[in-house]
Amino acid sequence: MADFYFDERTARVAVNFFEKLLRHSKGEWAGQPFVLQDWQRNDIIRPLFGWKRADGTRKYRTAYIEIPRKNGKSTLGAGIALCLLFVDGEAGAEVYSAAADRDQAAIVFDEAKAMIDASPQLAKRCEVFKRSIIMQQSRSVYRVLSADAFTKHGLNAHGIVFDELHAQPTRDLWDVLKTSTGARRQPLMIAITTAGYDRQSICWEQHDYATKVLSGAIEDLSYFAYIAAADETDDWQDPVVWAKANPGLGVTVKLDYLQGEAQAAAQMPAYQNTFRRLHLNQWTQQSNRWIDMILWLANAGDVPAADLPARCLGRHGYGALDLSSVSDLTPWVMLFPCDDDPEEVEVIMRCWCPEARLTDTSNRYMAQYQAWARDGWLTVTPGNAIDYGFVREQILADAAAYHIDSVNVDRLFQGYQLSMELAAEGLSIFGMGQGFISMAGPVKEFQRRLLGHKFHHGNNPVLTWMADNVAVMQDAAGNLKPDKANSQGKIDGVVASIMALDRAMRPDEDSVYAERGLRVIG
Repeated sequence: MADFYFDERTARVAVNFFEKLLRHSKGEWAGQPFVLQDWQRNDIIRPLFGWKRADGTRKYRTAYIEIPRKNGKSTLGAGIALCLLFVDGEAGAEVYSAAADRDQAAIVFDEAKAMIDASPQLAKRCEVFKRSIIMQQSRSVYRVLSADAFTKHGLNAHGIVFDELHAQPTRDLWDVLKTSTGARRQPLMIAITTAGYDRQSICWEQHDYATKVLSGAIEDLSYFAYIAAADETDDWQDPVVWAKANPGLGVTVKLDYLQGEAQAAAQMPAYQNTFRRLHLNQWTQQSNRWIDMILWLANAGDVPAADLPARCLGRHGYGALDLSSVSDLTPWVMLFPCDDDPEEVEVIMRCWCPEARLTDTSNRYMAQYQAWARDGWLTVTPGNAIDYGFVREQILADAAAYHIDSVNVDRLFQGYQLSMELAAEGLSIFGMGQGFISMAGPVKEFQRRLLGHKFHHGNNPVLTWMADNVAVMQDAAGNLKPDKANSQGKIDGVVASIMALDRAMRPDEDSVYAERGLRVIG
């Protein structure tokens, strides 16, 4: 270590900058000084700013900080960005917030703005604009970047805070920003992120590199690494493991919050991976089996599926139709809020199947289909494709009997003519997307009601089989949506149930199709 030394004064300046000039802007600490927690002070800020090279410049040029959610990641990143801007001694400093999109990048920047607003000492030294902070005296600037890598080649960055690197779809922006620091005497590029799931990503590359630096497998004295995470073999339900992965437990992360999240994860297999990734910082898979069948069966309710149609007669309900496959099962789901508790719902699913699928030897579920048809759970239509006429007549009959006036349909599905015919009969038809933006909210609500034992399906055997098949995919933010490609069998009835729940969550919305007709996107 002869080429490096620890500068206590510089380390103290950085700590004092946080604790004497910065204030929290949110939550229970709003307005209070940013007093660093021990792990923030001793494991990150002091070594990051205190270690110097023989020439007096900063030792570390790249930093990878990986911590779970709720540990103050964005707030810490904002403080570091301001430290680089105000007290790093760099004339004409260019500091940037970057992320997978500008809105994400603005989270750290907006926190920094709020800190300046709360600090008269800092506010008088700079001008604050919507997406930039300018220090005229040193000709320095702090800006938010968009995610367009091809526009960043002219930067001369002194400091970069890259938020949620795990959400970055390609390595392009990271590489462009990294090379933009080449002309600076002591640049610092920091990634502050939670764990991800894509092991082909730039974030995994940095994670893997950081773990090897920490273990000593790679010697890179310019690379700073801090990872707080549970090991792969740790028991994810053990509070001791929670404390190991969450350095802010008891301060920014509340124990009762983690207890509630762990209880939900114990009953929803897919949420287990979400809990492990976001709260224990473990790298997991993107697609996972979703519904625990013990929980599903506990939601059957007191009324068998065969008796639900009679029980729900005359009640107001919401419908959803999944016509994504005309050559296999086509479900029509009706959802009825209960009078005593509107969050408690009862669900009826009707299902159609082309006759050809019952004798198709390539259909590995042929025997099941035959049994369900025999017992009345499947309605068989002639030929090798669903006859929409049968579907239309049943929906119209149900709409009259059950007071259903609004129906969600997959906006990319094939039944354009059927939707127009249903709309002509007075039903309000709504197009619903199947991506994360459209599905995340109702999927979360579906999951919440299952956990609360408020989704009564009567143990319809076809719907139960589909529930057992469902895998879900999660995005970088932890949002879930059904993943048909990686599910073990048909899941359309569960998808339609989520769509019906979405309709129930927005009962007063007007259908645009009533005015302009149904649009089909190619």
